[in-house]
Amino acid sequence: MSQDNLIKLECTECKSITHHGHKNKKKLSKVRLELMKYCKVCKKHTLHKETK
Repeated sequence: MSQDNLIKLECTECKSITHHGHKNKKKLSKVRLELMKYCKVCKKHTLHKETK
């Protein structure tokens, strides 16, 4: 599995990177991924944005 498909998801409230995932570069354009995920630091569901 190549590392160029690996993305980091950063919490918008506490700015900590709590989730990692993979992104299909062929299907998705250059749009940054935004998901509602559970943050272990904040202990609640918050918006997570893709970082480099």
